[in-house]
Amino acid sequence: MVVCRDLRSIFTVITCFTIAHSITLALATLDIVRLPGRIVEPMIAASIAYVGIENLIRGEAPKWRGLITFSFGLVHGLGFADALREFEISAGGFGIVLPLVGFNVGVEVGQLSVAGVVLPILWQLRKNPSFVRQWVPVCSVVVALAGSYWMVERIIQN
Repeated sequence: MVVCRDLRSIFTVITCFTIAHSITLALATLDIVRLPGRIVEPMIAASIAYVGIENLIRGEAPKWRGLITFSFGLVHGLGFADALREFEISAGGFGIVLPLVGFNVGVEVGQLSVAGVVLPILWQLRKNPSFVRQWVPVCSVVVALAGSYWMVERIIQN
């Protein structure tokens, strides 16, 4: 979110991520697609690290950020499916539809709540050129390091 400059760019990112993770969440929860957590979890962490690194290299949101976000959303949906499975919801019939929709809506409400709080603050801060010059790179480094740490941690654990 730190490199999104306007509502259109953040709407594109959120929409692409939502559509993608909704697809794989449904497919994985219904056992149509399944990847082991030892593969999915490091991939999720790598996607976070990638975004931080890309922010450092590109500086502003690239034109293809929607496509990148969509592909990462596909991976994150597989991770969300693992979380949903922990509630021991089986893929037997229509009994899964309500929990699947409810879980997905919960994820979206959480994302929109964070965006609703963080974005106005970030956009206000972006009006200050020193914030863009100094703090956007710092935030990007933190994201890249956190994602890298989580990736290594998940690879070692598995």
